[in-house]
Amino acid sequence: MKLEIVLITGMSGSGKSVALHALEDAGYYCVDNLPPELLLNFVKLEQTQGAKKVAIAMDVRSATALPLVPQHLETLRKQGVHIKSLFLDSATDTLVRRYSETRRKHPLSRSERTDQQHALVEAIELERELLADLREKAHVLDTSFIRASQLQGYIKSLIAAPEAQLTLVFESFAFKRGIPVDADFVFDVRMLPNPHYEPDLRPLTGRDDAVAAFLRQSPDVAQMFNDIEKFLTHWLEPLARDHRSYVTVGIGCTGGQHRSVYLVEQLAATFSKRWVTLKRHRELDARGDLPPISGGATVF
Repeated sequence: MKLEIVLITGMSGSGKSVALHALEDAGYYCVDNLPPELLLNFVKLEQTQGAKKVAIAMDVRSATALPLVPQHLETLRKQGVHIKSLFLDSATDTLVRRYSETRRKHPLSRSERTDQQHALVEAIELERELLADLREKAHVLDTSFIRASQLQGYIKSLIAAPEAQLTLVFESFAFKRGIPVDADFVFDVRMLPNPHYEPDLRPLTGRDDAVAAFLRQSPDVAQMFNDIEKFLTHWLEPLARDHRSYVTVGIGCTGGQHRSVYLVEQLAATFSKRWVTLKRHRELDARGDLPPISGGATVF
């Protein structure tokens, strides 16, 4: 069995520690904040010890050496090491709120300015610039509006997906809570008939038969499905040839409960016949009693 490595990078405060805990629960040997200069030697050591599953987190504290990472990953792939690279991201205002809640200092924040929030925003934007190359080459997960339990579930589903050239992720969401920053394509379905205005359907979701039956009656819903299916069918093959590992398709409606959920379910069922396909329902998955990811120690 080849060595499997999951590399976790991303914005400070986006949930890397939560992701590592999920991987540890899944049987991975986890290392936090490994300096990029040590990556090749560390992997060699793990191979000599017979390791099979390793998870490594790197962040902006190793900023000067981060440009080494893509080259090192390519070297490891040529050696037969299977690598999944995940980048955790969050909206700037979410990161500012998390830092404000815990009063922790951003790793790039060295300013003594009295306007601490402005200094924090500057540090976050600098971090985005420094991590841009890693983000470009990884599968991005937006943690802006999700709970720790959701992130753990997403991580486990991604690592459980069979090795393939491309994994397709369909994600429903509510526009009123913002567009997922991890989406490669976004489709707006708010113009479709809304089950919310049907009293019997309002408490249900797009996964319920009654809502599905209501939406199937609409020619516009069928046309939207066909248009999205046609677009993706045309472009997924070129994306796979371009060596994309993941493609995330966001389907958004007003509340993220009915129309977007229904279309995600239908599209996932259709495309699973050709591609490795995962589903996420951001607003539905967020329901529950567990707290959202916050700026506490578990997210750094």
